Amino acid sequence: MKKSELRKKYKELRLQLSDEEIEDKSIQIANKALELPIWNYKFYHLFLSITSQKEVNTEYLLQVLQGKDKNVVIPKTDFKTGKLFHYLLTDQTLIKTNRWNIPEPQEGIEISTEKLDVVFIPLLAFDQKGHRVGYGKGFYDRFLAGCRPDIVKIGVSFFGPVKEIKEVYASDIPLSYCVTPEKIYKFGH
Repeated sequence: MKKSELRKKYKELRLQLSDEEIEDKSIQIANKALELPIWNYKFYHLFLSITSQKEVNTEYLLQVLQGKDKNVVIPKTDFKTGKLFHYLLTDQTLIKTNRWNIPEPQEGIEISTEKLDVVFIPLLAFDQKGHRVGYGKGFYDRFLAGCRPDIVKIGVSFFGPVKEIKEVYASDIPLSYCVTPEKIYKFGH
């Protein structure tokens, strides 16, 4: 399927999920993530969920990371430049929702992309090769292009993979893993 078709289909599928289903599946994803071979790293980048888009609730992944005493880094979106900025999450971090309903840090300790070891990535759909479809603005592809080549890229999804995403571009950065409530998909890139 084309990316535009997948965006439409998976937005509709997410909208059909009840709040209870989202919570249950998000907890299952966080529990499944414990099986990933990623727990020896230091800096973990985690997006904060847009609840109006019925995204995976990353609060549970955050609890896992904090329970393992990891450094959690959260993004702030700059729509003028199309870039993400990354801030260490601390007890003092003030988080506010921007005009696109994205919860973001207001300020704090900025962390360079070179320090990041693992990044959890929002997506709408992914395929059997680890290609993903996001919202189409390219924020994560630009961000990931500036990261170390060995960064571990983990998608989270309520749904399993589609067979193939058409229109994969050279600038599209594939996932290392994708975690669903039922399974971890590993990709050999």
